[in-house]
Amino acid sequence: MTEPVQIEAGRIGKVVYARMAPNEDLVQGIEKLCVAQGLRHALVRSGLGSLVDACLDLPGGTRQPVTGPAVEVLSLFGEVHAQTDGTQRAELSGVVVNAAGQVRSGVFVAGANPVFATFEVTLEEWLSAAA
Repeated sequence: MTEPVQIEAGRIGKVVYARMAPNEDLVQGIEKLCVAQGLRHALVRSGLGSLVDACLDLPGGTRQPVTGPAVEVLSLFGEVHAQTDGTQRAELSGVVVNAAGQVRSGVFVAGANPVFATFEVTLEEWLSAAA
């Protein structure tokens, strides 16, 4: 089943470059970063770094753990949206590879992707024309 496509007019606001610390969760850390920077809607443009371990959700509800240490993130993209209760919710997808060379892709599970050494991320604020 395909989801309907939504097209939204808007523009890019602030661009935020940030470094996340060891053991901070990738998903929750990006959500906290958006709150701290006042970004209600952000596009995750890139990320560079490694995770202690990774956990990805796959299509069909399967969860894929990727054991480390030092699971490298090869690709990261997604969006962060403000929720009605004031919190943020990040939906991040990407590709990772572990030390054995196993490559996996999926949606990063919040609370299950701790940063290994450091992780750099680039966010772009999205300002909807409808807002």
